[in-house]
Amino acid sequence: MSRIGKKPINLPAGVTVDVSAHNTVTVKGPKGTLVRDVNPDITVKVEGNELLVERPTDSKRHKSLHGLYRSLINNMVVGVSDGFKKEMELVGVGYKASNQGQVLELSLGYSHSIFFALPESIKLTTETPKGKNPLVTLEGIDKELVGQIAAKIRSLRKVEPYKGKGVRFVGEIVRRKAGKTAGKK
Repeated sequence: MSRIGKKPINLPAGVTVDVSAHNTVTVKGPKGTLVRDVNPDITVKVEGNELLVERPTDSKRHKSLHGLYRSLINNMVVGVSDGFKKEMELVGVGYKASNQGQVLELSLGYSHSIFFALPESIKLTTETPKGKNPLVTLEGIDKELVGQIAAKIRSLRKVEPYKGKGVRFVGEIVRRKAGKTAGKK
């Protein structure tokens, strides 16, 4: 990961980064503010419109932390400037999705509906285009949170390999298995 750690992070217009004495990085942008604590061994410097992440030694631990924190801070910068988006589709007969504010209601073939409450920092939209599968779209500035919530929604009904039914990401390719063959006589 040290090659990733050496790359500087370009700060787009309108994004400001503050590094406190306790190694807390605060990134402010047009879409919001994100805060993250950085390991005390790693130093974060702002030089002009670039952000540099540096490590003290070439030990394996410092190399891995170097790349990790560079990637996390880069995701924060991208999040406050552009944001992150995950789209999921519900494939299956009778599968439905609707929302009332921040509560997602899913019908996934169980005997009951599933109600899923989302945090305020995530923007939720659902749509059911005619003749297509229902879509659930999650948008937010925190990549980690958006991905975690998308994974939890997906785990409510994972895609099965025989008919391809379940909750999947838009554009995801599902490997299909052959079903049973006729018995021998």
